[in-house]
Amino acid sequence: MAAPAVPAPRSGDEPELLVAAQHGDAQAAHRLGKLYAQRGDRSAARHWWERAASGGNIDSAYNLGVWHEKHGTLEEAVRWYELAAGTGDAEAAVNLATLLLEQRGDIEAARRWFESAAHGGSRSAARRLALICEDAGELPFAREWHRRAAADGDVASAHDLGFLSYQVGEEEETVRCWEYAARGGHAEAAYHLGLFLQATRDPEGAEAYYRLAAKSEHPGAASQLGGIALSRRDLRTALAWFERAAVAGRLDDQRMAGFVCVELSDSQGASHWFGRAAASGDAESAFNFGLLLIAELGDLQGGQHWFRQAALAGHRRAAMELGGLLSATGQPHEAEKWLADPPPPTWDRLAEPELSARAELAAAATGRRGGVTLKVRDLTEILGTWDLLTRPLRDHADVVVWLVERSGLHASAVEHLASVRTTILRPGTSPWPTPSEVEHVLATARDLRLRLAAR
Repeated sequence: MAAPAVPAPRSGDEPELLVAAQHGDAQAAHRLGKLYAQRGDRSAARHWWERAASGGNIDSAYNLGVWHEKHGTLEEAVRWYELAAGTGDAEAAVNLATLLLEQRGDIEAARRWFESAAHGGSRSAARRLALICEDAGELPFAREWHRRAAADGDVASAHDLGFLSYQVGEEEETVRCWEYAARGGHAEAAYHLGLFLQATRDPEGAEAYYRLAAKSEHPGAASQLGGIALSRRDLRTALAWFERAAVAGRLDDQRMAGFVCVELSDSQGASHWFGRAAASGDAESAFNFGLLLIAELGDLQGGQHWFRQAALAGHRRAAMELGGLLSATGQPHEAEKWLADPPPPTWDRLAEPELSARAELAAAATGRRGGVTLKVRDLTEILGTWDLLTRPLRDHADVVVWLVERSGLHASAVEHLASVRTTILRPGTSPWPTPSEVEHVLATARDLRLRLAAR
């Protein structure tokens, strides 16, 4: 049974408490310290808590740890917390571990005290232990501590456990964890569960969780809902969702809001969103902003400026349009430069929704706890390329051999592409690819597209 809480003293109790405390009553001294703390007399509170702690009052030892953490020295705070934590006080152990970790960088000592607190029932200690284990690469231990914290109601640990389960291919636990966290109000868990359901071809379930995340103003969920509305040709609803995501600074959604405005014949809105995204460096938006300025306002100079910005960022169509515009306006030398050597074509196809969802989940998984986040666009291009090139096949049993024979690429390059694709689609089959692997595989995917397109 938990010890009864010490009742807060009333002002009229002070004489009695003072007499009892002076005669060695540790509980009276503790209550007297609380009384002075409530009055703002820190020195008196410290005095009586020290008397109480010397008499064995653990709550006073804990309060002294807090007192020294705020007003005294780190060494004294650690000393008093150790005294309280040594008797099994979980809250003191958490505070002590936090100080040791954040102020001294003593991970091993902090871990011991977090373990003590976690075994004493502290949910926050279990979560901190899980994060320490994640950082140390001890993923089985991390999962176990996250599981204990989640079982005690920690939705953040439930979300993290869902990701750890996802990356080893345990999808049932992934769904359980994200659903539990989402029901507890964790917007990221609701969004990631939506992605997972989309990846497993449950669009209705995905939409339900996107809506749940969007209630907490999750920009990614708003973007997904915009895409769903757009697929239904509900342009007004799509624009509202894309604008909710766009105001969070998401360039892709600013661009999509611009496209929907064009569909709605709202040139002012399109100009606003294309302009914002273009000013932030989005090449596709810069290209479309240039087109809009020329078509709607006859602003050739403005169109030329944004075509050039897009072309410099590697946009092939912008380079070609810029070359044509420069030729028409009497600038043949620069026009020739862009027309003779335009940037190579980039991937501009929309991948299937389940492939896009897998790519985003893989990117989110790799970026956790200080990892290097893989780019969603790169992963989507890898998956989309494979899907595009192999779609004509009825039998995919010998797809690698078929691609090698048709492209002339070395078998090892195509096999590496196939391996990375499998990892993205079915996590747990092998470790996540590194950024350099992704770069290498992207080069293979682009080479495959060029070679097969030429046949």
